[in-house]
Amino acid sequence: MTPLFLGSEIYRGSSYGRWHPLRVPRVSTVMDLSRAMGWLGPDQYRNSPRAKPAALAVWHTPEYVAALERAEVDQAVSDAVRTRHGLGTVSNPIYPEMFRRPATAAGASLLAGELLKNGGVIYHPGGGTHHGMRDRAGGFCYLNDPVLAMLSLRRNGARRIAYVDIDAHHCDGVEEGFAGDPDTLLISIHEDRRWPFTGALTDDGGGNCLNLPVPRDFNDTEMAAVRDGLILPAVAAFRPDAIVLQCGADAVTEDPLSRLTLSNNAHWAVLRALMALDAPRLLVLGGGGYNPWSVGRLWTGVWATLNGLEIPKTLPPPAEAVLRALTWEGARAGRNPPSHWFTTLRDAPRPGRVRTEILEGLRVLATRDMF
Repeated sequence: MTPLFLGSEIYRGSSYGRWHPLRVPRVSTVMDLSRAMGWLGPDQYRNSPRAKPAALAVWHTPEYVAALERAEVDQAVSDAVRTRHGLGTVSNPIYPEMFRRPATAAGASLLAGELLKNGGVIYHPGGGTHHGMRDRAGGFCYLNDPVLAMLSLRRNGARRIAYVDIDAHHCDGVEEGFAGDPDTLLISIHEDRRWPFTGALTDDGGGNCLNLPVPRDFNDTEMAAVRDGLILPAVAAFRPDAIVLQCGADAVTEDPLSRLTLSNNAHWAVLRALMALDAPRLLVLGGGGYNPWSVGRLWTGVWATLNGLEIPKTLPPPAEAVLRALTWEGARAGRNPPSHWFTTLRDAPRPGRVRTEILEGLRVLATRDMF
């Protein structure tokens, strides 16, 4: 099955603001880098549509969608709207495309469910906004496109959906949307004691959630143990006809919003393992990621992995030029980036020992009925 890439130019010039973590380019970098590598031709690219309010209301409340639309038009919100809907906050600020940008991500996720009706593989790096709640914004997420994607998959014939989230932060919004649903398996690997402070090991979401909070300095060897000891056996036992992978890039060492120490190899290895399960539908979403070089390199490697392409040791000049053109204003790491951020996609592996708390978490979750 030839993978399809869903993208949009709206991400190129859109920013949450000068000092917000999402001031950095991400999806546009993946598009440019993939094209510079010769990996993304017009036959595999499709422009993301913008979801209409009625389509968003299949999960989000009409009142919230209307408030989000109005906030973009007015470029302001009342205190009452800020309190009720979480708009106009430090995390979810007012900015020019605050409805159009998330509605585009949501539109792509809704479209993905339709395109996957008869099976296939879709990559949507602009998706993965897993903190959006039914009636309010949260954690940089104004809408919850993973929930909308899963509802669309279900409307288009998917009966059993496995959602795997390897972002550094717990998928609280997705859990709100599907907790207790016996035809959905939710797996979240996230940093312990990290916002939003949900997803405890004991939280089973009504029986269908496997939450594994991991300690800081979580390394590639530990992720391999989690992949082989939790993710793969649980998904295989669930026997889904659709897999959704939220591939947030904020669990790597260089990211400023976590204290995990993965290399991008760990993410690609999880993806390869899930691909090998041969579920008829596979949707890969983006998510977190706040270092423009690390997220651009990781997500471009995701596209290579989906296509079975070899990742070269060094990048050709056009691809290197894409990475050298990036800036990261206001970040110390952006003042003097290491050379490998320009010249490679693949990080050096970051192995280590598998700590007792990881093994204990795996032991606890292995007793759940989903295996």
